[in-house]
Amino acid sequence: MKVFTAGSRMVSELCPQVRQQIDLIIHNRDTILVGDSIGIDRAIQDYCLEKQYRYVKIFAANGQARNNLGRFEVVNVKVGRHLKGFDYYAAKDLVMAEEADWGLMVWNGRSKGTLNDIIHMTCLKKQVLVYYTPDESFYSLKSTADVIDLLDHNEDPGVHEFFLKQLKRRK
Repeated sequence: MKVFTAGSRMVSELCPQVRQQIDLIIHNRDTILVGDSIGIDRAIQDYCLEKQYRYVKIFAANGQARNNLGRFEVVNVKVGRHLKGFDYYAAKDLVMAEEADWGLMVWNGRSKGTLNDIIHMTCLKKQVLVYYTPDESFYSLKSTADVIDLLDHNEDPGVHEFFLKQLKRRK
């Protein structure tokens, strides 16, 4: 199995509950697909390095990994030079979602990148286990309806607007 892991750049440490989930992934010898950003991406890389776990692939836009703590395999995702900012990295994340069997996300309720990854996975009908940091709970999501249920816990209107905008882009 291949697991798409992601989360907010603002969250830089793995809580014990998330470490436990990663330990299960390691126990199952699943391949961890992770990005090259700061925050959760870097924390997951660091944890895998600490555990001496080698079944890790770093996905990097145009092969330029910004972080690769364990000298893990780098997957070169070709991204058009015309894309900038959010769209540039979202293109890489879409490839990760397509390659993964399921996802493990750490979401702080604000990160639009992580929410976009969750939307990618559910639109592809793939399960995502989301650790929602505001209430320190896991949510298992399999559909956009499940994402809407999770958003009921979030009072930020900007997040709701972003979700609706992303859904419209996919139709």
